[in-house]
Amino acid sequence: LLQGIILLFAGFLVFFLGIDYLGGTKIFWDLLPVSWKLPLANFNSPSDFNFVGIFWQDGIAGSVGFLFMNMGLVMRFMATKSVDEGRKAAVFNILFMLPLSAIVVGNAGWIGKAISITQPELVGPQSNPDSIFVIVANIISRPGVFGFIMAALTAALMSTVDTLINATAAVFLNDVYRPFRKMLKSKNNFTIKVDKQELLVARLASVFFTLIGVLAVIPFSTFPTVYEAHGFFHATLTPPLVTAIFLGVFWKKFTPAAVMATFIGGASFMVLGSYYPAALIKPIAHGTPFDASHPYSYISALYNIIVCVGVGVFAVYTTSQQKKIVAKIKALPYSKNVMMSILIFTAILFFIIFFNLLPLVLLIISAFSITVFVTISSEFYIKYDSSINTSGLTVWSIAKAKELFKGSKVNDEEGKKVKVTWKLKDDEDNTINFSNEDMEIMKAKVGDLVYLSDARKYLGGLKSVHSVYGDSHNEKGVVYFGNEALLNGVFEKDRILIAEKEM
Repeated sequence: LLQGIILLFAGFLVFFLGIDYLGGTKIFWDLLPVSWKLPLANFNSPSDFNFVGIFWQDGIAGSVGFLFMNMGLVMRFMATKSVDEGRKAAVFNILFMLPLSAIVVGNAGWIGKAISITQPELVGPQSNPDSIFVIVANIISRPGVFGFIMAALTAALMSTVDTLINATAAVFLNDVYRPFRKMLKSKNNFTIKVDKQELLVARLASVFFTLIGVLAVIPFSTFPTVYEAHGFFHATLTPPLVTAIFLGVFWKKFTPAAVMATFIGGASFMVLGSYYPAALIKPIAHGTPFDASHPYSYISALYNIIVCVGVGVFAVYTTSQQKKIVAKIKALPYSKNVMMSILIFTAILFFIIFFNLLPLVLLIISAFSITVFVTISSEFYIKYDSSINTSGLTVWSIAKAKELFKGSKVNDEEGKKVKVTWKLKDDEDNTINFSNEDMEIMKAKVGDLVYLSDARKYLGGLKSVHSVYGDSHNEKGVVYFGNEALLNGVFEKDRILIAEKEM
């Protein structure tokens, strides 16, 4: 929180120092070109920065990816003390933080443009656009202030990178390592301490994915600006992930076969788009100029979204046909050999597409064939029951999701907060025990989730703990908990605490 405040302060400091350096708000505003004062960029030109391309790349693919797929952001929302607090955070983020952040990020460019007109020897055409923040800060600020601004910028960068590395390691641990270890554990009796083993795996995963991120800089370094590289990333890698997540959350009929088809079949069509942009992307490019070195860096996001969504929808609406074909294959005595042949043929087709070995028409047929074969293969190998496997995982079963998270029936009866003093209990029970009267005020039952925090609001939840209600007692205004809650909550002796039921 403090780091975010410092970053915002540093960004606005650059803005105000820049305006003062130029001689005032009016001079600053008059120096900016008319096109810079408009709320949106030109509709479809130039090719390296235009409204329609950025709308599909950042506004659609990027925004959905950021809100639904960015585990760093998801983990921050999960850290809120309740669903209500999460909703408040979402509204605050959209209405306040995003506009303020846009000013903080963009103001150095505005100041730099104004300086380039009045003092072109300081900020000339040869200046690197990616370094404009550093250039402007160095011109308008004193050495000490410049160091503070650079420290704030570096801290924000490191914080973002650290968050994404931790989130990636957590995803790998929960979605890859634990299921794999569980599969092996059914055959082998492991005796290694699980916590230490998982911590080591998380550390190794962090190192591995950091190296992957560093190596990813190489192909993206060919772009003239960081933003174009960012746009290309969102236009190519984000659409299949966004399509699978978005349709999976909001469409109950979206099957595993549709997910696999979106990834593999969609990727096949995306590769074709990169090889033949004039034939496949130009018809929907909204008149965006063709740049031979980086064709349709932004508007290609629209093409990629269309093919991924189209492949996913096709897979969903052919589910019954897939089941019939799979049933016929399973009835054959050599069904596994048939499926292995299909997989090998699919791999060969993808190889042909990836290396562009056939004319465009045949490549399109190959991509469509890959989609069909992937859906059939997924239907054959993946055990899936829509009533069981989607329960709690779509917006249509949020109540079930809350129940799965809690581990028992959800108690939605609204209660009030209570102020309590605390006492330490000696047993190993990790639940938190309130009086009967306090439980009634909070409308809480044994097994419900409770949030206990220091009553001093300025701490912002730094001294707090999430736990579970245990058996009640008769001492009104007193809460009992064990050493684990004390260590996690960092509570101080004789300090008043506030308790509220979560669910």
